[in-house]
Amino acid sequence: MSEQDAIAVIGAGVIGAAVAFALAREGRQVMLLDRAAPGIAGASFGNVGHIAAELVQPLPSPGLLFGFWRDLFLFGGSLDLPARQVLGMLPWIRRFAAAAFRRDENTPLLAPLVLPAAAHWSRWLDGIGRSDLLRRNGHYEVDLGKQGRAVMAAQARAMAQLGIRTREVSAAELLPLRQAAQSDTAAGLWFEDSAHVIDPLEVVRAFAAAAAAHGAQFLHADVRALLPRGDAIEIQSDQAPLIVAGVVVCAGMGSQSLLAPFGLHAPLQSIRGYHVELPGQAPFLDAPVVYTREHTLVTPMAGRLRASSYIEFADANAPADPRKPARLRRTVRTLGFACDPGGPSWVGARPVLPDYLPGIGRAGAPIKLYYAVGHQHIGLTLAPITGELVADLVAERTPRLPIAAFDLRRFGAPVS
Repeated sequence: MSEQDAIAVIGAGVIGAAVAFALAREGRQVMLLDRAAPGIAGASFGNVGHIAAELVQPLPSPGLLFGFWRDLFLFGGSLDLPARQVLGMLPWIRRFAAAAFRRDENTPLLAPLVLPAAAHWSRWLDGIGRSDLLRRNGHYEVDLGKQGRAVMAAQARAMAQLGIRTREVSAAELLPLRQAAQSDTAAGLWFEDSAHVIDPLEVVRAFAAAAAAHGAQFLHADVRALLPRGDAIEIQSDQAPLIVAGVVVCAGMGSQSLLAPFGLHAPLQSIRGYHVELPGQAPFLDAPVVYTREHTLVTPMAGRLRASSYIEFADANAPADPRKPARLRRTVRTLGFACDPGGPSWVGARPVLPDYLPGIGRAGAPIKLYYAVGHQHIGLTLAPITGELVADLVAERTPRLPIAAFDLRRFGAPVS
């Protein structure tokens, strides 16, 4: 492969691997670069596996803005926003607050990417011969409290207004969950259009392998800077410099510094999640279960269950907070799962833009610099459609869905 003719994809998480495959299958000369093997270095490794076709609304809302304190970790909730973080985050928080009052306008921008996500996943995995990785069994939301029926009824109404199909879960279906948790009551909804993958890491590897089958190359490189060189781009890393025809930045929290030399500002915030794994356990229901009161999602995976929670505002490389996996283990035990108090856990940083819309677009011509960043909590959900949208941009086709709202120039120029 001639480097001068190649498109380099920076970042081998689920977004980068999907982009590499989408480009390679169209005959592009693709190089996929990351400091670690595909799926290992970023948040993709620890994803809870849920294809969240119901999450059509960006998170910022007036209700969250004025009532976030109810969900704070200090009070038993899933949100941790340490006071020491707030001062440095003020510009991001101001943009988040502004986006809260644009939720109704932003939802129709995000929804077309999210609603058909399970179908996109099915088509992609069928196409590469890995349909074994996907389960289209929907997912459940369950409330074990005394007010659960009212909570679920309100949720069903809200989902119907958004075009999300649900049905009430019968008492017989809920019986295993209720008995396991030793709860007298239970209410739930089934979301038929969502799905899950049984191994997020294997999914990334499958996309990378499919890209390689179409001629893509993987290069271990810790990319540190991108510099314009005429119409080409120089990649500076811990390896020898590369000059390539174009670059797609999919580098998670590392994307901001890579994009700045091209006049693009990506105000990414690290929002971390935690998971614990329950090896050898069969699920109560063969689909992800969201326990609403406990702020916990449990997903069946290959040979294990994975339980995840928390929205932790912290630097991506900060030490893990041992209180969180410990509390998560206690929670899943109260829900009736066997869980070793001292078992392994994982923490990873989700790269989030303040309006909770992704960044998908291109820097100004003639430089062929593209980006797919800031997919917040739904990077797995949006990986196939993001790959296809980037392929449209590289081919200079009209994107198959409108993406003007995802242009990073909505955030202005980089901060010097």
